[in-house]
This record gives sequence, structure tokens and C-alpha cells, in this order.
Amino acid sequence: MSGLTVVTGASAGLGDGFARAYAKQGATLMLVARRKVRLEKLANEIGGAEIVEADLSTDAGVAAVLKAIGDRPVERLINNAGSGLRGEFAELDGEAQAAMVRLNCISLLALSRGVLPGMIARKSGGILNVASTASFQPGPWMATYYATKAFVLSLSEALHEEVKDKGVRVAAICPGPTLTEFAGEAGMDETPLFKRFATGPEQVVKDGIAALELNQAVKISGIANFFGAESVRFAPRGMVRRLAGSLQKVRQA
Repeated sequence: MSGLTVVTGASAGLGDGFARAYAKQGATLMLVARRKVRLEKLANEIGGAEIVEADLSTDAGVAAVLKAIGDRPVERLINNAGSGLRGEFAELDGEAQAAMVRLNCISLLALSRGVLPGMIARKSGGILNVASTASFQPGPWMATYYATKAFVLSLSEALHEEVKDKGVRVAAICPGPTLTEFAGEAGMDETPLFKRFATGPEQVVKDGIAALELNQAVKISGIANFFGAESVRFAPRGMVRRLAGSLQKVRQA
């Protein structure tokens, strides 16, 4: 019997894409998100899946997912759930920013910690964390979001190194601006960065699945995104943050 494939943030965007792709592979799916109606619709469309309605920005939501998993083996954990906020750090709501940190970082940490010991014991399984090209530099006007994605990338790389000789795979997929519902909710779709460089989610899903299968620690999705992220290493930090800020800040009319 194969283990579970757990996909968080499965009600839309990349999560929906990962769920559909793994369903085609015959995976036993557990779909996690806040919007139960959407999860039920997706589960019906892909031929059945277990659903867990949970807000992963809360301790209760994380606990609900771990309880639903129980002692069943997890073959794959796709940590996709996340949120973003654009605006000046000092003006954005403090609790909303803290909730973003809990969702993007703490829930990912807790779920990974919850399933990783079992994977190590079985010498089988993998964790795919959805990071971002935002992971590679600071992001003025999306300061907290960029910081959360830097955390995701750093943790992913460290875990990859810790478990690569134990039969367990850990990979981070780093998409650039992507045409999903997330962009609009985060207020990103009006930025110069999004308007110039946004692409569809299909390639990101394909690249993420391949990275996990091949145990590739970091995969930057898209050639332009790859060169953009890699170029950060060679540019002065001051230049990098000014450029990132200019792409995120919407010019006032």
C-alpha cells in the first residue's frame, strides 16, 4: 500500500495543479485548505481524495492535519500553502503579517517535522516546499513575504542535506511571478514585476514534481527566473534591494 500524498493549499493555484498531477499518477491524496467547498469539488473532479478543512496559520489547523494523518505513512508532503501581502511594512497590519509568517513558515516547519521521522524510519518519502524566486533577495514593499520565502529555501536546503543519505528527498521549487489566484489576493498582480514576467502554473507544477523525484535540492522554474535569481549572487546587495523594490512598488498616478 502506497503512502499518502498530502497537498496543502490545494483549493486553488499551484496546490490544485499538484493535486491533479499526482491524481493522474494514482497517488492516494489528502487535500488541505481552508475552503471546504473547493476541496470537495476538486476531490470529485480527480476521482476522489481525502479532504481536511484547516487554516494552517493557526496551531489548531496544523494539529488537525497531523491528527488526520495519524500513524499512516506519508509518501509525499507538498508544502504549498502560503499567503502574501504587498505594501509598506510599517503600514501593513501587524497581525496579518504575523499570520503570514505562521502560514508560510511555522506550519511548513511543523508539518515537515511531523512526517519526517516516519519517512526516515521507512527510508522512503519526500517533502516538496514551495519557495519562490523571492527567496534569493530582500523585497521592499513585500518585506515579510520575501523573508518568509528565504526561510523556506534555507530550511529546505538544510533538510535536504540532513536526510539525503537516509532514503528521504527534500526539494524546494522556486517559481517566479505566476498566474494564480494568489497573486491577486497578495496585491502582486499590479506590480511591474508581475506584469512583465508572470507565467502560467503548469510548468511550475511539472518542475516541482521532477525536482522532488530527482531529489534536486533547489529548482528555479523557468529560464528567465533562473538567470534572474542567480544574478543576485554577483550584484551588490544595495543594487539588488533597490531593483527588487522598484519592481514591487506600484507607481502612484
